[in-house]
Amino acid sequence: MTITGVTITNPPSPNTDGINPESCRNVHISNCHISVGDDCITIKSGKDRAGRKMNVPAENYTITNCTMLSGHGGVVIGSEMSGGVKKITISNCIFDGTDRGIRIKTARGRGGVVEDIRVDNVVMKNIREQMIVLDMQYANAPAEPVSERTPRFRNIHFSNITAEGNQAGLLNGLAEMPIENVTFSNLSLDAKQGFTIREARNIAFHNVQVNNTIGPAVRAENVQLLRLDGVGSATPLAGTPLELTNVADAFVYNSFPAAGTGTFLQLKGAKTRSIVLQNNNFKYVKAPVSQDAAVTERVVGQ
Repeated sequence: MTITGVTITNPPSPNTDGINPESCRNVHISNCHISVGDDCITIKSGKDRAGRKMNVPAENYTITNCTMLSGHGGVVIGSEMSGGVKKITISNCIFDGTDRGIRIKTARGRGGVVEDIRVDNVVMKNIREQMIVLDMQYANAPAEPVSERTPRFRNIHFSNITAEGNQAGLLNGLAEMPIENVTFSNLSLDAKQGFTIREARNIAFHNVQVNNTIGPAVRAENVQLLRLDGVGSATPLAGTPLELTNVADAFVYNSFPAAGTGTFLQLKGAKTRSIVLQNNNFKYVKAPVSQDAAVTERVVGQ
């Protein structure tokens, strides 16, 4: 299926999506201009048990050279993704005035896998909520054992993004199924709030600048394998260091905090361990690391 050169202008109503390809293969969306009341482009593949039974994934999508001016999300995956969503590329797009930029959402009970997603060369402006959202708790459902009802997010990569809005990003996984293998490379973000990451594994930031005005640039909780490579802010806030709570196996390197930085990194939680700092320039930092009493292991390279 090819959709190209289409303009969609819908009224501000909760059910006025732009383009919704569901359980399709080999989809090409390009050169479109979309301004709607709900999601601009939404990728779906069935809901809950019926979607898992059909088991027809959405796969092989390219979305490129599009502008999106209004809507709940620019490009959205889910929450109906029980048949799986895989091999999606989003590139050369502008989101200006959407509630969120890239939004991937699901919940317990959906099942399905979202994987092999790449977002590259995107500009976002006037984003009212989050620029990037990966939310596995879209619906409030109690924890349950891992089964076919358990969704998964893995192998999702963001690069070369300039963005401005309310919050840089939210990664919200499940305790029983953390978000896995997500990278952020070459991002420049002006935001009220930075990144919040919960219940995740193997998350990496490379050359990411977050100029936020409230709270830490990156806040991570219950994360295993975290890499912060060249992460910083041109407008550091006194008393708001990068914050790691119950984080295991973190590698922080190639940072050069700007003048005005107080404490660079704050460690919390009894499960925080194996934190390594290397090749950082702390010339303008009062204290490289602060840790609460629950953190008993010494930081390597401090």
